[in-house]
Amino acid sequence: MRYATYAKPDSGSGVGLIVGDKLVEAATSTWPRTMLQLIRGAGTIDRSHSTEAGIALAGVKLQAPIPVPPKNIFCIGRNYTDHINEVAATRSFKEYTPEYPVFFTKPYTTIIGPEDEIMIDSKFSTEIDWEAELAVIIGVGGRHIEEKDALKHVFGYTCANDVTARDAQKNHEQWFLGKSFDTSCPLGPWIVTPDEIGDPQNLDIQLRVNGEVKQHANTSQMIFSIAQQIAWLSKSITLEPGDIISTGTPSGVGFARKPPEFLKAGDIVEVEIQYIGILRNKVTQLKAK
Repeated sequence: MRYATYAKPDSGSGVGLIVGDKLVEAATSTWPRTMLQLIRGAGTIDRSHSTEAGIALAGVKLQAPIPVPPKNIFCIGRNYTDHINEVAATRSFKEYTPEYPVFFTKPYTTIIGPEDEIMIDSKFSTEIDWEAELAVIIGVGGRHIEEKDALKHVFGYTCANDVTARDAQKNHEQWFLGKSFDTSCPLGPWIVTPDEIGDPQNLDIQLRVNGEVKQHANTSQMIFSIAQQIAWLSKSITLEPGDIISTGTPSGVGFARKPPEFLKAGDIVEVEIQYIGILRNKVTQLKAK
């Protein structure tokens, strides 16, 4: 199943079922009003509705699947060996393969949806970079989740772009500020349930800027698997339905290229993940006030 959050023509948002190139809207009184309600079990969407006509997706404004999750977005750094190596090649100190997962967070105010604009502010940063990632949506919460059971806690998967201000990241000597500016976490275009994904550790992941491939890898290359990430997080944090985990980026980021490349106004950035779809966003320069 594919579930999307979309803007209603009158006002507000709704939850729809994606069937082919159409969106099926609420058909019964039990249909959930938000994605979090659906994930938490407050309402149901019957599979039989997939036979209904629906609305052409071309005429629908999709939003981020979960605009406001229960917590900050959980993220993991240094989770692909090739990415670790490319970072090491640009720096005077030695990068390392972590023994334990390296977590950080992005506030929910970073979240935007498909076709929304990534706003760059030259007063804050002139080195805006891309990071294609697979995002995991928790469906069943819990604490002390065992690795062997972790994937049973997953509601679904979506595409993410961990947009990063590299100069801010460097200047402040940590990751939070450089990864937490408004519009720095595009998500979407929808959530795909595990039955349509199969093995989440065997998905092609790609990022393109203006049609040119910048990143191309497979989730099998993760150092810490999705199950391991869930298990590690839940050792100390109670995970809740609707929590989002962004699982790390592979090699091909802009600042590690020779010469370095950064996003500029007018660029079109696309994250594509096998069995999920394409998350597309345009880069726009924030106008000075």
